[in-house]
Amino acid sequence: MFELIRTYQLNLMLMLSGMCGLTAFFVWLMVNTSVKRRIILFSLEIGAMLLLIADRYAYIYRGDTSSLGYVMVRASNFVVFFMTLFVTLIFNFYLEDLYTDEGGLKKKPRRLKAVSFILLAGIVMLIVSQFTGFYYYIDEANIYHRGPGVLVSFVFLYASVIIQLSVIIQYINRISRGISVSLFLFSCLPLLAGIVQFFTYGISLINITMVATIEIVYVFALLDMSRRLLELNDKEVEYFREEKEKMDHMFKQTAEALASAIDAKDSYTRGHSARVAEYSEKIARLAGKSEEECEEVYYAGLLHDVGKIGIDDHIINKNGKLTDEEYAQIKRHPVIGRQILSSISESPYLSIGANYHHERYDGRGYPEGLKGDDIPEIARIIAVADAYDAMTSKRSYRETIPQQMVREELVKGIETQFDPKFARMMLHLLDMDEEYMMQERDEMKGLAGRNEVVSEERRSAVSEGIMLDPAITKISLRCEPSENYRTGNWGPTFLIFDSLDGRTHEKDGKDKEMIYYVYGEIDHDLSVNDEGVRKSKVTKTKDEKSTVLGAKGSAYELEAVKYRDHVMITICDGDEREQVIFALPDSTRYAYLGLTGEHCRIYDVQIEKNEELVGKDYIPRIAEEISFIDGPEGDIPNVQIDGWRTAASQGVEISGNMEINLHSMSLPTARLLWHCPFVILYYSEDGMMGGPGFKEFALTRMDGEGWEMHEGVVSKISVNKDEEFDGWDVWKAKQKAGVECVVKVQKKDNTVTVLTINEGITLKSITRIDVETPKIYMALSGDQCALTNIQIKKKD
Repeated sequence: MFELIRTYQLNLMLMLSGMCGLTAFFVWLMVNTSVKRRIILFSLEIGAMLLLIADRYAYIYRGDTSSLGYVMVRASNFVVFFMTLFVTLIFNFYLEDLYTDEGGLKKKPRRLKAVSFILLAGIVMLIVSQFTGFYYYIDEANIYHRGPGVLVSFVFLYASVIIQLSVIIQYINRISRGISVSLFLFSCLPLLAGIVQFFTYGISLINITMVATIEIVYVFALLDMSRRLLELNDKEVEYFREEKEKMDHMFKQTAEALASAIDAKDSYTRGHSARVAEYSEKIARLAGKSEEECEEVYYAGLLHDVGKIGIDDHIINKNGKLTDEEYAQIKRHPVIGRQILSSISESPYLSIGANYHHERYDGRGYPEGLKGDDIPEIARIIAVADAYDAMTSKRSYRETIPQQMVREELVKGIETQFDPKFARMMLHLLDMDEEYMMQERDEMKGLAGRNEVVSEERRSAVSEGIMLDPAITKISLRCEPSENYRTGNWGPTFLIFDSLDGRTHEKDGKDKEMIYYVYGEIDHDLSVNDEGVRKSKVTKTKDEKSTVLGAKGSAYELEAVKYRDHVMITICDGDEREQVIFALPDSTRYAYLGLTGEHCRIYDVQIEKNEELVGKDYIPRIAEEISFIDGPEGDIPNVQIDGWRTAASQGVEISGNMEINLHSMSLPTARLLWHCPFVILYYSEDGMMGGPGFKEFALTRMDGEGWEMHEGVVSKISVNKDEEFDGWDVWKAKQKAGVECVVKVQKKDNTVTVLTINEGITLKSITRIDVETPKIYMALSGDQCALTNIQIKKKD
């Protein structure tokens, strides 16, 4: 191996010296480091380059007795010894700079200062040796020979390197691991090479190794600099991100404060702007808008009514009907809003939303009477959200409108007041809002915000209804007599009822509007009133585990659950346990439990709902389920859907062209447009709705609505009303009487076209399914409807 190095060491020296020169050039061009560090690294590379050039010339001119050879041998050997000490000295300066900069030392280590003196002393001794031959001498044949003091020359070098190594070890944790590795290599490898070179004369192992490690030092210094630059860049990015978040937060707070100031002008619109912003953002997300676009829609919705600042308070807060002059004043608020917000030039969408949110899709809006797509998109979104919140918020002349009625108004406003695309998205949001959370959430009757109900006269106060469903609801409460009533008949009553808004309406005259219906009640003495159900069953037992909690009043524990048309309520009062089962009039209705009573205060109410749902056998059936599907059966079984998609037909694999004919009838409780059949496209491993691997692709409703239900699916829907369509009220009446429906399905590659025909409403849905699926199935479902005589024909 050493012979190989001896043979090619001149070429190796040339290559390494060239690398050092090129590296020195790049070091000089570095702008991302200090001038001092750049000078040190440049000097280190130049010194290494001169060291190898001199060493190479020393070998080339060795034994050359010419005048040039005479000079070159002496000069090159001196430069080799000098540059070895010089490079070590520059490396020492590098260590000092490194530990006071990245290492964080306030002062340079004393040992490194001592190394500088040792190396300077070594240079002095080198100069002296040129006149004494102490380190080396050149004979008459112009050949280099080691002198008697050559070991002394190694002492200066090795002592310096060993001291440097001790400093590197002591402060190893102050600098990065990569830099530490390069420093170790520079200190250790030349030491080992020197030992080997002492016994292998004629090979410049020390110089070659030193120069190679210098290149390693440069590489690791470059990597470390890149790392620190990246860290600095990350810190800058993080700083600007935090600053942006602060600015965004400040903007949001300012916008919210301004919106609150606007809403405060009218006691009946508090929170309106924030809700419109929230609903608008949801529509934008459903429309596939980017995060930035959704944010713009949110803030435009938040400030859409800013122009009301310029409208007189007495007009905004007027309870009665506005005069023509007052209405003209109200209609100025979009223009005023535009004027206020147009000064925010970096956010032009704010003034656009304010100016155009009262435009109508049919062109009958204000202030400019724009029509269709001429209305800016952001304003078309806000218009839907604004109208929805107006209907679902309390006003001086009315309570909030039930969600079902709101939904019907939105349907009627499609293509007249609203953009069909965004109106249908709002309708989709309503369908997903099963608990009606998208409404004004102010204080309600009974328990809302107070956790107690005080009822003096019988049922004079009733809590907001607690919805019952197949998940068991557990309720615990305490009850005590009213403050001024300590004797006589007192105690709680548990009212079971249904209404559109989940509240009782016995005294406000809204029982018909809210379709309020009382199933029955369970009194504090555990007597039962079952006037509104088909049948009831009461079972009383002793419960030794239950105790009366506290001497002041009674404690009650309830479990309530609803499965289809049966409700079961179990009540524990002290050692009495009563189980009540009600068979409701049908399976389509909801059931709420209200807390009320007589001469009592109900308090400490705790409500907990299980996550698991009960099965069909959990409540013992006491009455046969009412069926509306006893008519003729077609190719697949009839299906009765009592609520939103509570049941579905047998799945049918779609292939080629198909036609489905069926009889549909809305159930007696149906009252809304979407109480009709649905067509669902999906996949599952067993072909059944909800089966293993279930993926739902699209839903089409026969009232003219539909949407995609899966990522990678795109649906386009068109609706046509022909001369048979006599208005929605007539259409609903026909659905209730029973109608014949036609569904045509065509599958070509990954595109499925569904055409439904139902009493003058023709709906065409084209669904492209860019999802890998072996098969596509179709099933019929709906809401409060019965589907019978389902005939399936496959066509070529």
